Amino acid sequence: MRWDLLFDDLESQLDREQREEERVLALESERLRLARLSLRERIMALAAADGERGGIRLELAGGRTLLVQPTTFGRDWLSGHLVVQSGRSQCIVPMDAIAAVAAGRRQVDESLTRVPESSTRIAERIGLAFVLRDLGRRRIPVDLESLDGRHHGTIDRVGLDHLDLALHEPGTPRRERDVRGYRLVPFARVVAVTVQ
Repeated sequence: MRWDLLFDDLESQLDREQREEERVLALESERLRLARLSLRERIMALAAADGERGGIRLELAGGRTLLVQPTTFGRDWLSGHLVVQSGRSQCIVPMDAIAAVAAGRRQVDESLTRVPESSTRIAERIGLAFVLRDLGRRRIPVDLESLDGRHHGTIDRVGLDHLDLALHEPGTPRRERDVRGYRLVPFARVVAVTVQ
């Protein structure tokens, strides 16, 4: 009988130690996961949690703030709907142009949650240059905001690390006679590209 009590006691101690070890391993695993989170992944988690609630406030390099409902995440950019009073514009924001994400306590917690793996990961492999080339190929007029100002025009070509923007008046198509100048803008200076 005493042996039964001894073995029961040893068994319960072993169970407690095993549960404690599992708890410590789970905590360490979570610490490692959080240490590996990128800003892109945190914004993806915020977008998944936000739904249509009101958007995510991005503070960009150069001081501008955008309220965005992200829809697509590329390798080094995100795109989404600008939440503005008049109309619903689309924008593309390079991840390097994000100076900060303005968030409340709830959003900080939501940004730490796991985002389910996407079944179509093609967009996640596409870089900013590819997206800009597509806008240029389709001759879509854009508002390009760089660290040096905001300019309206059409992307003529996209190089390895820069783009050529043909400047023309908003509301007019890109015609050579209407082009009033060109800007060659390094990607590192691009803050946002807005399409109406």
